[in-house]
Amino acid sequence: MDMTGIFVPIVTPFDADGQIDTRQLAELVRAFVDKGVAGIVACGTTGEYYTFSPQERETVLRTVAEAAQGRVKLIAGINSLSTDHSIELAEQAKALGYQGLMLSANPYSLPDQNGIAAHFEKVADTVNMPIVMYNFPARVGVNIEFETVQRLARHPSIIGIKESSGDFSQALRLLQADFENFEVVCGCDDQALDFFFWGAKSWIAGAANVFPEEQVALLNAALAGNWEEARRIMRAMYPAIQSMESGNYNQKAKAGCLKGEADAGGVRLPLSNMAADEKQAFLALVKHV
Repeated sequence: MDMTGIFVPIVTPFDADGQIDTRQLAELVRAFVDKGVAGIVACGTTGEYYTFSPQERETVLRTVAEAAQGRVKLIAGINSLSTDHSIELAEQAKALGYQGLMLSANPYSLPDQNGIAAHFEKVADTVNMPIVMYNFPARVGVNIEFETVQRLARHPSIIGIKESSGDFSQALRLLQADFENFEVVCGCDDQALDFFFWGAKSWIAGAANVFPEEQVALLNAALAGNWEEARRIMRAMYPAIQSMESGNYNQKAKAGCLKGEADAGGVRLPLSNMAADEKQAFLALVKHV
């Protein structure tokens, strides 16, 4: 599975009653596809997957797949406290036509590196679908260490890692490791240009909900070696991206969706909605781009 391009971990629009707005979700998918993204990640962190009932999860996966109509790659997030439950979620995604999976280490249980490796290997061995590992220790509680990535990169079904530790020294070690048939995917929106300079070709970007067209242009400029243009685009987006990385990331991804022109609604508990003045200050940064 070729991971080159911008992948949007899509927000989940909610209506005024906090229910999933499937019409708006489908419209967002079509808009992102029209902006040139390479793929959509459904049921990711930015999509608030952890708030879904089983029925809602199926609704989101199905709505995204139907709206995409085979025009882009589809990846399903399958994070869970339980490895076996992640396998169930993977089988559901496969049945609904998804081509790949994104999977973190199990949250809360704080597994050691052997447990982390065994978790990914069990899912990969059982499901036989391309898997992008997701390293986000700030949310999961554990880091996928280099030696563990090195071991897992040899599995034919594990095709890459979304590196979201925020530690660019760790990212750089991965980017220079020269893994075979394994991609190091940018997972830190404020470090994208650094990732691309060192050879990354893909970005799973929560901020692509806000800047899909600009992020596609940035990656294309980097792949063409036009670093002046890439820096110009990143410089324009950076204040808004830095604001997102500083707090209320999901809330800002929704408020700024399609540069603030799409209504994605509020967030569900346990997240709380931003105050009106914070929302307006963020939108002012978005509109400046």
